[in-house]
Amino acid sequence: MMKVLVCDPISEKGIEILRRDPEIEVDVLLKQTEDQIVAIAADYHAMVVRSETKITKRILDAAKKLRVVGRAGVGIDNIDVTAATKNGVIVLNTPDGNTISACEHTLAMILSLVRNIPQADQSLRQHQWDRKKYTGIELKGKKIGIFGFGKIGSEIAIRCKAFGMDVLVFDPFVTPERADRFNVTLSDKETIFKEADIITVHMPLTDETRNMIGKDQFAIMKPTARVINVARGGIINEADLYDAIKNGVIAGAAIDVWTKEPMTDNPLFDLPQIVVTPHLGASTQEAQENVALDVVEEIKRVLHDLPVHNAVNIPFIDPEIMEKVRPFMVLSEKMGKMAAYLTEGPINEVNIKYMGDMKSCELRPLTSTFLKGLLRPSLEDAVNYVNAPVVAKERGIKINTNQSEDVVDYANKIIVEIISEDSKHVISGTVFQNGEAHIVQIDEFELDIRPDGHLLLVPHKDQPKVVGPVGMILGEAGVNIAGLQLGRKELGGDSLMVLNIDNPVPEAVLKELETLPAVHKAAYLNFE
Repeated sequence: MMKVLVCDPISEKGIEILRRDPEIEVDVLLKQTEDQIVAIAADYHAMVVRSETKITKRILDAAKKLRVVGRAGVGIDNIDVTAATKNGVIVLNTPDGNTISACEHTLAMILSLVRNIPQADQSLRQHQWDRKKYTGIELKGKKIGIFGFGKIGSEIAIRCKAFGMDVLVFDPFVTPERADRFNVTLSDKETIFKEADIITVHMPLTDETRNMIGKDQFAIMKPTARVINVARGGIINEADLYDAIKNGVIAGAAIDVWTKEPMTDNPLFDLPQIVVTPHLGASTQEAQENVALDVVEEIKRVLHDLPVHNAVNIPFIDPEIMEKVRPFMVLSEKMGKMAAYLTEGPINEVNIKYMGDMKSCELRPLTSTFLKGLLRPSLEDAVNYVNAPVVAKERGIKINTNQSEDVVDYANKIIVEIISEDSKHVISGTVFQNGEAHIVQIDEFELDIRPDGHLLLVPHKDQPKVVGPVGMILGEAGVNIAGLQLGRKELGGDSLMVLNIDNPVPEAVLKELETLPAVHKAAYLNFE
């Protein structure tokens, strides 16, 4: 018998599916401490959690039979994924179970906001009849800007089109073909901020999206604009939102998610132009049931040695094979991350060539890890090692791979070409005999870069008085330079400066670097 421990409340229908399997025994033990779980962990082959129970390294080390931990939901902050991977334990989540729930809550928030429903409800309950005060606006003919065009964003677009709205979309991984399929218009951020009547965000919280909408963005919006956040707290700067609405810069907002949760006291609550809810995006009976059903079906597949779809870490590989493959997986993921920073515009095609003594490697995991590295800076938990090829395909990215034993300059080499609407980049990497990953080419420039820690890429024109001013700007910002490389093809032509630095580079510093006459762009990469 295989034993499953359910640590947090999930739908009884999900538990019943597990119990119907004659080879599975289920124990439901809720609100257990870490010590209590450690004491019994050795008996279990699988564990199911939501957000309450933390699956720590101690628990994973004690669970000698454990094969899988399933999270009935998206976020996996309460699971030590690194320890799970080292112990050969698959970690699963359920990124699709709440798609319709989050979509419909977004529409409910929009309608509540534009028709003043919560305010009118409260007014009438206080025995006031004030129809004029709560006059709203129609959605027909209005423009909605959707940031993030994955499953939730695309479902919202379908419904907004049914309301007769014009839909503008910003998503760095959406191709024109996908936009045409949904009859929406691809736009840049600034266009959406300037033109949209309603703006809704459906992106993960990353370094790039944190405070993505703040004072500067509110300043260019219409005074009648309204913003919606049913995605992640922190994408919209709450203090700047308060000021924008209080001062009449924009007309209102509807917020479901908060920078700190639970959130029970916030200045935004005092503004009548704002509709607020306590993170209800996934709080429907159907969504709770869906994530439970999804996670137990995936757990059953793991326990019965079948392929899974939503693993967030590397599935267990025989240790001897993993020892050979791991360095190449590290390299390919970091190459993907570098490609994400370099590429401009929606990606149409990725061509990967594996060269040299890699014939003993399983190449599919390498392709998946590259795609995870490429997509994750924008999509975060929505993309993982297993689903990365599917996510790429959904966004219209064509993936081509080939293999050759021929290689001239290194014993092994991975060459990746990334083709987007606006650019084409080539990145090459290799693994040295000591297992170190090195990037040895960026576009036409031959370099030798260890993709670790903090890097700064500065493409520029080859001319005097470039390195010095760059160093001065970084020094004034307190950014210490640990190493520097320069690559060029010809005197006075394009050149690339690569700096190893000891700490992150703020966005304002990057913009200042780009004001230097010879500098084309400044890109900060965090490989920690």
